[in-house]
Amino acid sequence: MNGKVGYDGRVTDTTLDPTPATDLLRIQEVAAETGLTPRAIRYYEELGLLAPAARSDGAYRLYDDEDLDRLRFIRGLRDDAGFSLAEIGQLLEDEQARARNRQHFRTTTDPVARRAIVTDALDRIDRQVGSIRRKIDRLEAMIAEAEDRREHLAGHLADIDAGREPSHGPEAHAPRQKGRPAR
Repeated sequence: MNGKVGYDGRVTDTTLDPTPATDLLRIQEVAAETGLTPRAIRYYEELGLLAPAARSDGAYRLYDDEDLDRLRFIRGLRDDAGFSLAEIGQLLEDEQARARNRQHFRTTTDPVARRAIVTDALDRIDRQVGSIRRKIDRLEAMIAEAEDRREHLAGHLADIDAGREPSHGPEAHAPRQKGRPAR
């Protein structure tokens, strides 16, 4: 089977069905539907993040609902979660491996093979959790920096309200250190 994995790990057959596909969309329609540019969609294909469901007789790329879901998932990871395309590629590869492992696990009764499948799945999940934790750490650092800037500006506002000239020295409204209360 020539399969592709949706964002939720479902594997589908990408070979063309002999029945006419009325719900396949061309790249311009997909771009309008997902808010991506045709160039971005083609780039995702070049990177291996997406494979079109089919090609028309005129060699136009055709996309199905699963392709739309996958593109929305990629866009969400990129725009909302701040993942790089390389990180997204790894997450998608892990999902493809998860689908393959699930299928292989169901078709074998060999305990050694099953153990290897589960171990691989655990390793992949650990890598995903690590990637997400690093992202959280970076976001928490950004939040702390923004809170420090806010605290500094609030100190200026307090000085102005008290009729004092706002302090500009290095200790003026010093940003708090992690784990230490603000002054």
